[in-house]
Amino acid sequence: MKYQILGEPLPVVQCTLEAGESMVTERGSMCWMSPNMRMETSAGGGLGRALGRMLSRESLFQNIYTAQGSEGEIAFASSFPGSIRAVHIAPGQETVVQKAGFLASEAGVSLSVFFQRSLGAGFFGGEGFIMQKLSGRGTAFVEIDGHVVVYQLSAGQQMIVDTGYLAMCDITCLIDIQAVKGLKNMLFGGEGVFNTVVTGPGRVWLQTMPVNRFAASLLPFLPHSSGS
Repeated sequence: MKYQILGEPLPVVQCTLEAGESMVTERGSMCWMSPNMRMETSAGGGLGRALGRMLSRESLFQNIYTAQGSEGEIAFASSFPGSIRAVHIAPGQETVVQKAGFLASEAGVSLSVFFQRSLGAGFFGGEGFIMQKLSGRGTAFVEIDGHVVVYQLSAGQQMIVDTGYLAMCDITCLIDIQAVKGLKNMLFGGEGVFNTVVTGPGRVWLQTMPVNRFAASLLPFLPHSSGS
């Protein structure tokens, strides 16, 4: 499989497949393809995995696209202004992704539910108790809200992240929370009560425009319906 990512901040990834190669997508993100691409809908690993994907805000079923007879092309578009990033997945190189962040992948990549090891991080960290895990072997494409900044954390090195700005990290990283210091800072600082703390070793992908923050910023400008 060969690919190119075009068009940020409204990106699309164009993938060229050899005959017999397949791509998997979760949410019907295909935007165009050559006529020799065959589509098949599958539960993708059985009912258990399908339900796990639903908990992480993905669909119950996966769409599998396979090039038939000759080289084929297929393109997948992001659902929100931002970035698409290619991530190489291999045994020992699994990645944890925010809910609904998975766009598409080669058929050798497996998408499953990932539960936060820390209950506090799950309930208060802003990323949610349930995330997604990419494992197996192959290239996966992930949607990121806004621009992306990548850090390589060494063992024990930490990054403090505001709610919603963690897009993905290597599975070797530990995700936890810490309270904002000082009662006045909590109440009047405008940064909330908790921050997410990511501890290395591993890579961390941070996003600059979380969709929930973007939606909240638009609310004051939207017309409000009044009761009769």
